[in-house]
Amino acid sequence: MNFRRARATDVPEINLIPFIDVLLVIIIFLMLTTTYAKFSGLEINLPTADASKQTEQPNEIDVTVTASGQVLVNKSPLDAVSVTAISEALRRAAGDAKEPVIVINADAKATHQSVIDIMQAAQAAGYPRISFATQAPR
Repeated sequence: MNFRRARATDVPEINLIPFIDVLLVIIIFLMLTTTYAKFSGLEINLPTADASKQTEQPNEIDVTVTASGQVLVNKSPLDAVSVTAISEALRRAAGDAKEPVIVINADAKATHQSVIDIMQAAQAAGYPRISFATQAPR
């Protein structure tokens, strides 16, 4: 005979509240101690590259931008430096060539806007293939 009362066995349970508290403290600590990269501190020296010189293709159009902003298409200077004038010069230089490659030779001190103008002119002329010329580091 069993004179003892039936005892309910305790079911062990895992309390998640202290675990969540510890995780939140770790996340706050990581947020406070993380350093973020600043893009304004980057120093960029362009254009140099370690690429080998490729052979010239017969349907290349060389566009040169000087440091003063003057644009030359196949070594002939342009009077106006607008997007439409560059686009017309690219069409004349291409002649009957199908999809010529526009090679941009920009001086390292040329403005970024002048290079963007050449890219817009190539797009307006219908020439999507653009390449940039660089020089090997000394």
